[in-house]
Amino acid sequence: MTLVTQSAPDFITSAILENGNIIDNFHFKKYISNSKAILFFWPMDFTFVCPSEIIAFNQKYEEFKKRNVKIVGISFDSVFVHAAWQKTKYKNGGIGPIKYVMASDIKRKIQKSYFIEHPNLGMALRASFLIDETGIIRHEIVNDLPYGRNIQEMIRMIDALDFHKKNGEVCPANWTTKKEGIKPTLKGISKYLSKNKII
Repeated sequence: MTLVTQSAPDFITSAILENGNIIDNFHFKKYISNSKAILFFWPMDFTFVCPSEIIAFNQKYEEFKKRNVKIVGISFDSVFVHAAWQKTKYKNGGIGPIKYVMASDIKRKIQKSYFIEHPNLGMALRASFLIDETGIIRHEIVNDLPYGRNIQEMIRMIDALDFHKKNGEVCPANWTTKKEGIKPTLKGISKYLSKNKII
């Protein structure tokens, strides 16, 4: 089941904030109010693909920030396990200090509300949701457990969201900010296809 075009399910849970403080009443919708957001799930702390993704998001943090995007990551581990993971060195499988919120879904209610729970293992799949300023999900991607996400592709989708909102044009295959969009009319697509190769 996809949640694209629907309001992002809200939740209140425990989380580690950007400053390292732990709180028990992190309110997702309140936190992302009036900004875009990326909500992403990973299966479990202290595993294998997961730290590479969390670090990759952290390395691109400023790219998200300048686009007015807040990042919230979540798994079913407790905030105390999240904190221990942040304090663990890279060479020991740790992730170091993280600049965005890491939330906890111990009861697994949140992953169920987003329909991304693994059917057999009970953990979250590698799911990511792009949410606009009004709280509507505009893009989602869900990977099976062995396959890490492309963080740059998520930034591209944010740029596409902003591009469409700004000028009403739609984004063709392989669109980037350096390429033109399409006016959503028969004349517009005819003009685009006549001028551009789809590569």
